[in-house]
Amino acid sequence: MACTTILVGKAASYDGAPIIARNEDSANGEFNPKRFEVVEPQQLPKVYRSVLSHVEVPLPQGAMRFTQTPNAILNEGIWGEAGINAANVAMSATETLTTNERVRGADPFVELQPAQGKEGEPGYVAEQAGGIGEEDFVTLVLPFIHSAREGVLRLGELLEKYGTYEMNGVAFSDENDIWWLETVGGHHWIARRVPDDCYVTMPNQLGIDDFDLDDAFSDQAENMCSADLREFIEENHLNLSVDGDTGHINPRDAFGSHSDTDHVYNTPRAWFMQRFLNPYDEDWDTAEALHSPESNDIPWARQPERKITIEDIKYVLSSHYQGTAFDPYDNRGTAQTRGMYRPIGINRQSQLSVMEVRADKPAAFRAVQWIAMGSNPFNTIMPYYTNVLSTPEYLENTTARVTTENYYWANRVIAALADAHFKDNLAHLERYQEKTLAFGHQVLSATDKAAAQLVDSTDFDNLELPEVQKLLEAANNKIATQLKKDTEALLDSVLYTTSMHMRNGFFLSDN
Repeated sequence: MACTTILVGKAASYDGAPIIARNEDSANGEFNPKRFEVVEPQQLPKVYRSVLSHVEVPLPQGAMRFTQTPNAILNEGIWGEAGINAANVAMSATETLTTNERVRGADPFVELQPAQGKEGEPGYVAEQAGGIGEEDFVTLVLPFIHSAREGVLRLGELLEKYGTYEMNGVAFSDENDIWWLETVGGHHWIARRVPDDCYVTMPNQLGIDDFDLDDAFSDQAENMCSADLREFIEENHLNLSVDGDTGHINPRDAFGSHSDTDHVYNTPRAWFMQRFLNPYDEDWDTAEALHSPESNDIPWARQPERKITIEDIKYVLSSHYQGTAFDPYDNRGTAQTRGMYRPIGINRQSQLSVMEVRADKPAAFRAVQWIAMGSNPFNTIMPYYTNVLSTPEYLENTTARVTTENYYWANRVIAALADAHFKDNLAHLERYQEKTLAFGHQVLSATDKAAAQLVDSTDFDNLELPEVQKLLEAANNKIATQLKKDTEALLDSVLYTTSMHMRNGFFLSDN
């Protein structure tokens, strides 16, 4: 499975903005080139048809412009994955999750059933479309929502009507809130608001560890769910609470998986992220540690020991268990421990989007989508304003052909070269990451100040200010131009360093 998510409430983030971030990883053995683009409402069809499941969904009126990071090769559909719309609402979809046999038996996935036989002949059975999934979610939801809560409600309605063929976790944020939705079987779902002073770690398994059913069926202040969830739980004996509490449930017990594979593939990632963000709250590394990489009870949400920065998010989402016996690039530990757990920064990463909607900024330049492409230990992340009409060519025009003329492929080549001699190339990578991130912050700060001069108090909530949009597009292009220059310089350094270690090298002194 693919992807790792971290969500940061506004009181836990460095600049007071809610932050949602997710690595999009391709399936095992696959590498999916990605693009960054703006989609205008007129580009959307009246009826959306899924490539994978063949389901057809009419789209409502009133679509808005939005950004997304779709596949560069569309043979399996769009896969928009992450973006921010013209109402400054962000969406990340999706984190692939796990479930258990009882849930799937009670509410089976809605999977495509191909036609059998030939139409008009005896025994012919027509095709039965599947439900909606990761391929579809951003296109079906993001252009039509005006808040994070609306995002949950729209996606929830679609799930109940059309069903899904997979388990997914989806994040929505606006300037105040983050909501996290998890699908439960084919048609059911739960959603929780992320506490403002907490962060959430999500590593490919159902994550919410406490759900207030009473709130979900009354005020919906912090919890929402599908309309018949209480009956669904009771009829199928899904509540495993020994005290019989029907007001609260532990969704991990009720809906989640409990496999040995989780302890290799999923829980270690949550352990490392929380170990980094809360290093002193508890013992993480001894035999007496409260939580180990294979613990089932690592919290879904917890308060950090300090405010969380963009750099912190990039670091944990690039992690390969640095400083532990599990780092495949380190010589500590043993041959058995090194590489025994699935890294967060994995080779088949497609893109990373870190999205923040900053309430203290005017609407015209409130939203920023930080983007990295390729394998995270070897790339960098840079900020791009989303209230624009176009995106930089270096990120938008990703081709199916390998070329260093776009960001995705340049970093794929760098990663493959640097991986073989990681320690020799580490200094190049760290200097590149520090330099580019510093430049991104510099341009963001200068552009914020310049844009503020173009917005008076009456326009604080006005998004459509052409002069501001032009300024933001210029800033995005400036960032991308410098990114291309620095990435090409990194490629040159990594290529030289790795070439010097080629096995057919030969050195003969003439002295």
